Amino acid sequence: MTQPPPPPPNQPPQQGGFGPPQDPPPSLDKPQQPPQQPPTPPQQPGFGAPQQPGFGAPQPPQAPQTPPPPPGQQPGYGYPQAPHGQQPPQPPQTPPGYGYPGQQPNPYGQAPNPYGQQPGYGYPQPTAPLQPQAGQPGGRKGINAQLAIIVAAVVAIALIVGGGIWYAKSGKDDGKKDDTASSSGGTGGKDAKGDTGGASGKGDEKVPSDPASRVLFQVPEPKVDDSTVVSGSWLTDKAYVKAGVAEINGYDPDKGTKLWTIKLPGPVCEASTHTTADGKTAVVYQPKMPPKNSSAGCSQVSAIDLAAGKKLWTKTVNSGDRPISLDNVTVSANTVAAGSTSGGAAWDITSGKSLWSPKPTDTCYDAGYGGGAKLVAVRKCGTYDQRELHIQTIDPKSGKVITEYKMTAGIEYASVVSTDPLVVAADVGDSAGDGSGISDFFSIDNKTGKLITRISAPGDQFAAKCDGITKIESCNGLAVGNGRLYIPTEEHDGTGDYSKTNEIVAFDLATGKQTGQRADAGDGYTITPLRMDGGNVIAYKRPPYDKGGQIVSIDGGSFKETKLLENPSTEQVRDAESRMSPEYSELLYSQGHLYMAGVYADKPSTTGDKEYLAIAFGTSG
Repeated sequence: MTQPPPPPPNQPPQQGGFGPPQDPPPSLDKPQQPPQQPPTPPQQPGFGAPQQPGFGAPQPPQAPQTPPPPPGQQPGYGYPQAPHGQQPPQPPQTPPGYGYPGQQPNPYGQAPNPYGQQPGYGYPQPTAPLQPQAGQPGGRKGINAQLAIIVAAVVAIALIVGGGIWYAKSGKDDGKKDDTASSSGGTGGKDAKGDTGGASGKGDEKVPSDPASRVLFQVPEPKVDDSTVVSGSWLTDKAYVKAGVAEINGYDPDKGTKLWTIKLPGPVCEASTHTTADGKTAVVYQPKMPPKNSSAGCSQVSAIDLAAGKKLWTKTVNSGDRPISLDNVTVSANTVAAGSTSGGAAWDITSGKSLWSPKPTDTCYDAGYGGGAKLVAVRKCGTYDQRELHIQTIDPKSGKVITEYKMTAGIEYASVVSTDPLVVAADVGDSAGDGSGISDFFSIDNKTGKLITRISAPGDQFAAKCDGITKIESCNGLAVGNGRLYIPTEEHDGTGDYSKTNEIVAFDLATGKQTGQRADAGDGYTITPLRMDGGNVIAYKRPPYDKGGQIVSIDGGSFKETKLLENPSTEQVRDAESRMSPEYSELLYSQGHLYMAGVYADKPSTTGDKEYLAIAFGTSG
C-alpha cells in the first residue's frame, strides 16, 4: 500500500472528443487493428494511453509519449487539505509500548516486496541494458539480447515460485484473540473449518451474452476557477446521479440526458455511499460558494431523495451560536448521522427530526460513523498522545450503545470498513509507512463487542487505502462478505515483458488467516475489489496501455472469474478511462453498466482539450 500520487485532474484525450452525452462519435467504438510490432519501451512510464500521430486510420504503435506527472491537487473546497505540493500531515509517530509493536517483521520470511506501486498500470518499464561479459566483444548485441531474455525468464520464474510461497505460507496461529493478537496469513488451502469457505454463485449480476461494451455517454467536467470537490455518485432503477459544483444531477442511465437538478448554495463536501430502500441518501455541503483558496466550512447536511430528484431538508449542528463543520456523513436504516471533532449528530431521513446531538458536558466525541446494514460510531476519548477509540454499534433511532469495543490506547485514527460483519482498519503506530491508513484490520463481534481476530496487512504487500483521519468511512479497494475480507496485493512484475500485475486474496474473519483463495489480474492488469454481489466479488481490472478495462465477477467459493464487461480498446476510450483510476474515482457497476466519475473538478487545461466528470459504458447483451 505505497503512497499513491495525489488525485490527478481529469484530463481529456489528446485528439478529438466524445461529443455531446447523447450522441457519442462513432469512432469511439471502432476497434483498432492489433499492432504489427511490439511497442518500443518508453524511457519513463506514462499515466495515460500512448498517443498516436493523427486521427483516422490506425497507425503502428510508437513509443508511448510520457506526459508530465499530474500536478498536486489544489486545496479542495470541502475540508482542510495539505499545502500545494506537500503530503497531507500525518499524526506523530506513536511510541512503542501501546500493546503492539510499531513495525511488524515480515510474516512471510521474505524481504519486503521491492516493487511497490509502480506508475503506468501495465506500461512497459525501462530496464538497464546488459553489459558485455568478459571475453565478449561489446558490439555483440544479439548475444546480449538473448541473455536479457534468459535473465528475464529466470526472474519471472522466481517471482512465480516466490509468489506461490508468499500466498501459501503464513505466520503461525498463536491462538490469541485479543488486542495483541497478530494473524498474517493462511494455511494455503482449506481454512480452520475444513473448507475453502465463501458462498458460490449467489449474485444478482447477470452474465451478458457479449461482454464487449460501448460508450453510452459522457458528462463534461464543470468549469471552475479552482479545484473543487464533487464527491458523490449513486445509481437507482431510473437514474445515474452525480454531484456537480453546487448541484446534484440525475441522468438517464442509458442516454445520459439530464432528468433533474438539485441546486445547492455551495459545493458538496461529503456524500454517503449508502441509501435507504426507497432511494434516500445524505450529503454535507458548504453554505455558499467560497472565494478562491478559502473555505466556508462544511456545515450544511441535507437528505436527498434520489428517486424524486429533490432535497428533503437541511440541518446544521451548532456550537453556541455558530454551526460546526461536519467531517463525514452516512445513512443507516432511516437515520442520517454526521460526525466531527465537535461530536456527532443524527436526524430522521424522512422528516429531519433531530435524534441526537453533541452535549457540552461530553468528555468524548463521535468523530464519525459507518452506515449501511448497521450504524457504528467511532468515538474518541483522551488526549492526542493517549487517545482511546471506542468502536460502538448503536441503535440508529436512539443512539443507544448496543455493543462497544475499546481499541488499544494510542491508536489515533480508525476507519470503518464494514458494519455487518464489523471490520475496522487502523494504522497502528504509523507502521504502514505508506500513507494508506492501514497496518491492521480488526474483526469485531457485533453482538458482544469482543475482538474476534486481528489481521496484519503490511503496507508493502497489500494495496488498499483508508482515510480515517476525518472521513471514517472512506476505504476503497476492499470488499467484505462470506465471512471474508477481500483485499488486493501490491503490484509486482508479471510474466510478460515489462508487465505488472497483482491479485485479490481472502482473509477469514474468524481466524485471521488467508484462505488460500487467489484471483489473478493477468499480465498487464491490476485488479481492485469494488463490492460484494451476494456471495461473489465484483472487481475492476485496470488494463495495460493497449486494452480496455474489465469488470469481473469472482465466485466466492471457487474464485473462478467471469467477465461481465470489457471496455473498447480504441485510443480515445483508453485515454479517458486511464484518468479514472479506482484509487481516486467513483466506480459503479450494475447489470452491464459501468459508470466512472471523478471526485474533483479542476481548472480547464491550457491545451483546450475536453475533460469529463463522468463516463458511462454499457454492454449490448
